[in-house]
Formats: sequence, structure tokens, C-alpha cells
Amino acid sequence: MKIYLFLSTAGSEREGKKIARHLVEEGLAACVNIVPRISSFFFWEGKLAQEKEVLILGKAEGKKLNKIKGHIQSMHSYSLPEILFFKVDGGEKRYLRWVARKGGGKVQKRG
Repeated sequence: MKIYLFLSTAGSEREGKKIARHLVEEGLAACVNIVPRISSFFFWEGKLAQEKEVLILGKAEGKKLNKIKGHIQSMHSYSLPEILFFKVDGGEKRYLRWVARKGGGKVQKRG
């Protein structure tokens, strides 16, 4: 069982929540957290930029990473979205098993 943390940023809370919800509903991530109101500093096109963003932090199985990356890229408003993956080396075993189970399938939508 290989579990990863992934992170991205979004330009608004609305966009971040849309991406987070989609990843969970599609069974790609077990859980996605939105951390609002972060300040990001970076160089873009030769200039120092500062932006208000939200942090997207999720947990998923390693076999889902390519799909997660593709979904974030297709939904994101940025031309170059930040998408990073970090392997989890340990943690609460029951939680890690839960992540592995919950990232295994789509959410059943009520109709």
C-alpha cells in the first residue's frame, strides 16, 4: 500500500473546492483539505509576484497519481498549476488503510 500526499494551489476558494470535490467524487482521492487565504510569493515572467490563493492538500493511493494530475490540469484556471506528490513513509495504520479503501471507487450519487 503506497499512500501519497498531494498538493496544489488555486486562485479562489471556489475553484479549490470544485477541484477537491471532484477528486473525491471520482474516487481518486480519499480526502482533500482546502486551506484558505494563503499568501504565495514567486517569480513569474521575470517579476516577483504575490497572490492570495488557497492550498489544496489531498491523500491518495500511488496508483491514482497520474489521473489526479490530469484532472487537476484539466480543471485548473492556471496555465502552469502547482501539482506536487509526497510519499507517506508512515502514519496511523488504520488511517492509511482507510485512505487505500476510500480512494478505490467513485461516490454513488443520489438520484
